[in-house]
Amino acid sequence: MEFKEESEDMKMEETQEPTDLMQLNEECEVLNEMEEKDQYENDHDFLTEEKYFSCSQTEKTETVRYFTRFQDRKGFNQQGNLTDYMRVHTGKKHYTCRRCGKSFDRHVNLKVHRRLHSGEEPYLCPQCEKSFKNKRHFQDHLRIHTGEKPFTCKQCGKSFALKVYLNRHTRVHTGEKPYTCQQCEMSFDQHENLKVHLRIHFREKPYTCPQCGKSFNQKGHFQDHLTVHIEEKPFTCQQCGKDLKKKGSLDRHMRNHTGEKRFTCQQCGKDFKQKESLDRHMRNHTGEKPFTCPQCEKSFTQKSILKLHMRIHTGEKPFSCQQCGKDFNQKGSLETHMRIHTGVNPFNCDLCGESFRYKVTFKHHMRIH
Repeated sequence: MEFKEESEDMKMEETQEPTDLMQLNEECEVLNEMEEKDQYENDHDFLTEEKYFSCSQTEKTETVRYFTRFQDRKGFNQQGNLTDYMRVHTGKKHYTCRRCGKSFDRHVNLKVHRRLHSGEEPYLCPQCEKSFKNKRHFQDHLRIHTGEKPFTCKQCGKSFALKVYLNRHTRVHTGEKPYTCQQCEMSFDQHENLKVHLRIHFREKPYTCPQCGKSFNQKGHFQDHLTVHIEEKPFTCQQCGKDLKKKGSLDRHMRNHTGEKRFTCQQCGKDFKQKESLDRHMRNHTGEKPFTCPQCEKSFTQKSILKLHMRIHTGEKPFSCQQCGKDFNQKGSLETHMRIHTGVNPFNCDLCGESFRYKVTFKHHMRIH
């Protein structure tokens, strides 16, 4: 560990940038330096201390000036670092991109930004050769290979590779939904979910199947649809032998065997096997009806109910009786109709033993008792 004299530090800082960038920014930086010097002498008090650091390898002792901001007592070992930090308080952004005009409070942030224009990606993964413009993104990526998950949920113990994933997960426990639709005031726990939701209002369907031309507003629904055209089912349940097309489908299927219910309603405590089931259930508490008929504007809690409702407008009746040819718009209506042909009366009165074909008739009968 080596320490340079303060004057040498300043020289190194001056020579770190390539010559052409120095020429572009020299005049601006000189003016910035003069302005910052006046600003911090007049507007902000800080104290200067001397701290001593000893190198364990050379036993050389160096004196480092230590600047401390009175307001928050945050310390820096170079006045330049204090200057950069003070911009957090002042909001001033002295470094401007000459290509697009965007401004930054630190020169290093401008350097990273310039890579968007140049296409430079200096950080190369040694394992998969993927490259990155930003060092932090590169470091985050490396955890894919190492399996490191340093961010742990304090409530359930689940670990994550990125802090943003932990923050997103924490909202499962808190119920926080910070992203709100300005058109219908529906709230979401993730910004991405809000973006997907907005496609309902704008009727955007950016994902189109190349085989049948059907379009979707969500990538997940699009990917699910693609499996319709693929006959292969590579994921097999080890307990019952059922074959499935996707690993996610297998994971959901396994909960039928284990009985695991991972998703709990924070309001009534009811547990669910699938997150989709919890989401549907929550609408019973909130009264939310996110699925709206474009023709009559009637709203529904579930998309499947909206699909059934739409057949009223379209006149579609996809379910036909094989015996008499009568058509129905709901499968349940066909099943009820079939009792006419089969003679099945599934509703039995425990008090008198009488049987009924329809539930409504059975309920009416029970009022007699």
